[in-house]
Amino acid sequence: AELVEGTVRVISVRMDYLPEAQEKSIGLLDDESRAYISRYALGRDYHKVLKGRLRALARRIEDNIGEFGYRVFVDSAPVLEKAIAEKSGLGWIGKHTNLIDRDSGSWFFLGELYTDLPLAVDEPEASHCGSCSACIDVCPTKAIVAPYSLDARRCISYLTIENKGPIPIEFRSSIGNRIYGCDDCQLFCPWNKFAKPTAETDFAPRHGLDDVELSELFSWNKATWLEKTEGSAIRRIGHERWLRNVAVALGNAKTTPKILAALQSRLEDDSPLIVEHVQWAIDQHDSNSA
Repeated sequence: AELVEGTVRVISVRMDYLPEAQEKSIGLLDDESRAYISRYALGRDYHKVLKGRLRALARRIEDNIGEFGYRVFVDSAPVLEKAIAEKSGLGWIGKHTNLIDRDSGSWFFLGELYTDLPLAVDEPEASHCGSCSACIDVCPTKAIVAPYSLDARRCISYLTIENKGPIPIEFRSSIGNRIYGCDDCQLFCPWNKFAKPTAETDFAPRHGLDDVELSELFSWNKATWLEKTEGSAIRRIGHERWLRNVAVALGNAKTTPKILAALQSRLEDDSPLIVEHVQWAIDQHDSNSA
């Protein structure tokens, strides 16, 4: 009610987004020359998709009962969406701090409809993680510091997306080829053996970003990058941070003339942020060949 006056209930919804079989994504992590982009960002920006669906849901309710008070949220305000979803019975918050559904895993987005309708309240879901520690064990930067506790400062999703400055040197090697976000805690969660690829075409990969060489991505100028990321959540980091991230991944790749040429092409970039990470990447290859 402090966020939206008059609110008495929250309708919590989920929408599956896994674009492909998990085995393909896991295999991509082992190919140092190719980019790994978090699966949620391969298609259309989820904010737009879910908000549109929630507004359509509100209109359908209005068609049946008349006007009512509501407001749509999709990762767009101080809404504790995972806690709300857990209380709504959509799943439980796992040890990696993502929501898990026992029948379909965790590859889904969350959205909310705050409303003044006094709807019936659902029963919350209980945790079913048990003694499993797969997500904790597999995290590349050890960001899950304890069960149900994530240190965002170590998380690759934070480091490659939210972080606006240099990526701390201590984490660069662990990032591997992940240039936008990280899915490891989901890819290796046993509950995701039940996950199925989504039928939602809006979440299908665009511009071949689900399987593309790092050197190609590093060659994109700003105009090309804007064209290839139109309507995508990737737009939020901007071209400079995109190149920062790709430079780190190139530094972690196997040394080849193609990789080295790509890095050398931006060694004199106008951005100090990019140059710093390019130089680090070149130093990595120099030390590997020493």
